[in-house]
Amino acid sequence: MRFHFPIDGDMLNNNEGEIRNGCLFIKVYMIAHPEELIYVNGAPCVYDGRFHVAEVPLYGYRNLLTAYHTGIGLSKEIVVYRLKNATYKSRLSLDDNIYCLRDLARNANHYKSVFENPYFALFKRMHNRFGTKVHMNIYYQCEDFNITMLPEQYKAEFKENANWLQFSFHALADQPDKPYKHTDFATILRDYDMVTEEIIRFAGEECVSPVTTVHWGECSREGVRALRGRGIRALMGYFQFEEDGVTPYVSYYYDQGQTLHHSTRDFWKDHHEDMVFGRIYHVLNIGPLEDINKIKLYGGFLELMIHEQYFIQGHPLYLPDFEQRVIAGETLASNHGYKPSWVQDCIFE
Repeated sequence: MRFHFPIDGDMLNNNEGEIRNGCLFIKVYMIAHPEELIYVNGAPCVYDGRFHVAEVPLYGYRNLLTAYHTGIGLSKEIVVYRLKNATYKSRLSLDDNIYCLRDLARNANHYKSVFENPYFALFKRMHNRFGTKVHMNIYYQCEDFNITMLPEQYKAEFKENANWLQFSFHALADQPDKPYKHTDFATILRDYDMVTEEIIRFAGEECVSPVTTVHWGECSREGVRALRGRGIRALMGYFQFEEDGVTPYVSYYYDQGQTLHHSTRDFWKDHHEDMVFGRIYHVLNIGPLEDINKIKLYGGFLELMIHEQYFIQGHPLYLPDFEQRVIAGETLASNHGYKPSWVQDCIFE
């Protein structure tokens, strides 16, 4: 006897059941021999030819589900979560950010505002037009710059805009690829502290997010444990597979089965590490611009992402339609009724 859906750590939104009397009623699917009699939280299961199915209510944020096998007295428990505020919400995440900060530093004697930088200006326009919440994952350094070189003159303005613009650690630098796939505790902790201390210095604690995407979305359990100890509460990734269809891609330490399950979820919590993992729904710099309008939406949490280097003229990855891609993504979300929100406001009580 085992749980097929939900599984331990699943975080369910209001679209995944029926709300009655303030409770979210969901269907629980159990795997057991057809002739067995199974109860879940006291509700008898009905065998549908494949699963034993029971409808149970989720009363609050954290919910214990207990399945009981009457024949042999066996019971199994899982914990799942009801996310009351995670339907029709969206966030725009920016990866690999460093050049915009270098530009602010280089123009410190000329810029009177952060938003004289064209990259920041673009996202300010998105916020003004759509109410977009913008999250930036940043590097510590690039070829000829590190963020200790960014003066504090923009700090007050960053603080003023912290309600829609936040930052978090991404990596020490763009290279090497997948730097934390096999990281030890101390290495990622060092890099996290270097980046976060500088964010606090140049932008203020108000702008520091408890959510991030580690560079390449790959990180060892030990590395995730280090980030959790520093206050990171959720990690975003793709939870997809390489072209071989079996190797997890941008999926942290997940194995094949976990990645397959999470590829269908908005959020899932690893109870062992006390870390929530969230799925990036679409990367705006991948594929043709016109494909953005074809994205199928399901009314949960919509995380859109784009990478900074595609904005930089002269960079090998430069996309001249970068702004049009961002507008297309935000227009799609707005037209389907999504409201801008921070991840942390949707997945925690």
